[in-house]
Amino acid sequence: MAGLEELATVVEKLALALRNLRVEVGKLSDTVGFGLEDIARVILPGWLYRHLGIEVDELRREFLTIEGKEIEVDLYGEGILKGERVIIVGEVKSRVYESQVDRFYRDVYAPLSKTVSARVIGLLFGYLIHPSAKERAKKLGLYAIVSYER
Repeated sequence: MAGLEELATVVEKLALALRNLRVEVGKLSDTVGFGLEDIARVILPGWLYRHLGIEVDELRREFLTIEGKEIEVDLYGEGILKGERVIIVGEVKSRVYESQVDRFYRDVYAPLSKTVSARVIGLLFGYLIHPSAKERAKKLGLYAIVSYER
């Protein structure tokens, strides 16, 4: 009996340690994610101007109401392209895959484009953009930008 009780105690300790590890990994993931968002906020205004001719002062995290749902976006800003107002909206992930491009398009870009009178520029930004994600973004009219692109 003592062996089973000891084993149960060890299993409980392991379960607690696993829960604590999960919390710490979540915190680390948030830290990396927010750091990458900060990098995006510094790099993207210049990228938008050089590559698309868009002038934007700042990009920030924003909560938007789209089709009655509150959606949090990593990057939001308003800019000017050839004298016209544009809205920049973006998602930041350390690794961007095709499914994330589709989700961003479906849940954020397409519905937002229908509800605002300005042209919407959709961005996906990350340390790594899978080739299929880059291709899918291009087909959908989105821009997939790697953190080292200038």
